[in-house]
Amino acid sequence: MRRVGFVAAAVVAVFAVASVPAYPESPDDQAALSGLSEVKVAFDLTNGDGKALLTQLNVIDETRQSLMKQGVKPHFVLAFRGPATKLVQTDQSQIKAEDREYAAKIAEKISALHSADGIATVEQCAVAVRLAGTKPENVVAGIKVVGNSWISLMSYQAKGYGYISP
Repeated sequence: MRRVGFVAAAVVAVFAVASVPAYPESPDDQAALSGLSEVKVAFDLTNGDGKALLTQLNVIDETRQSLMKQGVKPHFVLAFRGPATKLVQTDQSQIKAEDREYAAKIAEKISALHSADGIATVEQCAVAVRLAGTKPENVVAGIKVVGNSWISLMSYQAKGYGYISP
């Protein structure tokens, strides 16, 4: 008798879970985006792990596309500095062996983003280039080398850009 009661309770539980949707409706960003026709954001990209930096770039691109689908024009600045510097240059000898495959994918992503709608500029800090021991001429195509990305980031914020450090 106890076994029948247990089985019946399990069947009821399965049907109860199966009949409740995971989300009452599709998630969106309309509440946050209400009244906006554009957003301006400067992304401070410093991650020196190839896989993690590629993931960040993919999520930035997903965000860009999602904004456009929701009727909001993005204006994104991608600013590379710090440990990310070695991952966005062409001299493979400067890139850790385990990151070389990711560095190639990062270069492809930057090439696609460079000309994508909603990307204002892609920049690399010259101070970070010097400190990393790399060369400005080895920065991946599509990236503009700027004097000091802190100055650049400050300036974009003064121009109304939000700041995100993933």
